[in-house]
Amino acid sequence: MPSDAVLYQAAALCLTHPDDDFVARLPLLLQAAPQLRAFTDHAAVTPLPELAAHYVRVFDSGDRHSLYLSRWYDGGTRRGGMSPARFKDVYREHGLEFSGEEVPDFLPAVLEFTARTGDTLMLTEYREGLERLRARLTDHGTPYAGVLDAVCAALPAAAPPGPRP
Repeated sequence: MPSDAVLYQAAALCLTHPDDDFVARLPLLLQAAPQLRAFTDHAAVTPLPELAAHYVRVFDSGDRHSLYLSRWYDGGTRRGGMSPARFKDVYREHGLEFSGEEVPDFLPAVLEFTARTGDTLMLTEYREGLERLRARLTDHGTPYAGVLDAVCAALPAAAPPGPRP
């Protein structure tokens, strides 16, 4: 798996609600994705209940730190961006069915898809929103900002608008 793919997969794990499985994977994340070290170091020394409560405070408090990409397009409206149905179409184009508990534009799901396929279209199409989310997380003072820093740094330059090849 190319290093960016490892980063995207690790970032997906870091951006999901922390649980015992996440804690068990932390040693692997520490080794596999050094770009996420600030976050993984923080997570390694933070008790799980505190880490989970922080996640809820940061991400479950409305759209300010939304992990749903379509909410970041055009000032929080879906106009002009990919609809959740279009996200599902992109998954299907790669032979994958979206069956997660979350909707298909959930950033951890998109990161996992990108890690598996190498297709960065969904991330690059929402790069501006990812950058705004990164800035808001930085302003909020949360270690999750480091995860978005690494994801944004790994993204290729945005493709010009137009139909997919």
